[in-house]
Amino acid sequence: MNSEVYVIGRDSVPQYLRLEAGEERTLTLIVPPGNGGRLVLEADLVGPGASLDLAGLYLCPGDERLDLRLLVRHTVGGCVSRQLFKGLVGGTARASFDGLVYVAQDAQKTQAYQENHTILLSETARVESRPQLEIYADDVQCSHGATTGYLNPEELFYLRSRGIPEAEARRLQMVAFLAPVLRRLPEPLIEEIHACLS
Repeated sequence: MNSEVYVIGRDSVPQYLRLEAGEERTLTLIVPPGNGGRLVLEADLVGPGASLDLAGLYLCPGDERLDLRLLVRHTVGGCVSRQLFKGLVGGTARASFDGLVYVAQDAQKTQAYQENHTILLSETARVESRPQLEIYADDVQCSHGATTGYLNPEELFYLRSRGIPEAEARRLQMVAFLAPVLRRLPEPLIEEIHACLS
């Protein structure tokens, strides 16, 4: 399996993927603070048994403007795609997520999952999330979902009641939220992201 990590503003990020029969790819996209703009990625699963595992996290604590656009097309049957994107948006930042999973008429036995979850760190931050499914086959397992909210005040209270200072408690909440994506990264990059949260 080919596992790849791309940091926006540092690495050249592919804009198009084509997965042939039996090909598996795992990509993780990282948008560190201070990086905005539009990120577009399209993927075509064109061979039976192809598998795409796509994840990402975005950190927009200031005045960033971030536009994520993802399109995954299942053109043949028996393929799997997974998408998980998590973000922290604060300050006056704006982030948008547009994701579309397309399943062609002949793409039976498709499995496709898409999730986008964001935590707002200020009342002036804004997020728009539009996960979408366009399905023309009838024997599929597909789902999509999105959530946007604030750090859980009950969790924060619990941590504070255990003697953890508020800033550290908030940081722990953010790390826990990002954990499903963080665990895909090499240790130096995890430490770099942790430093951004302090």
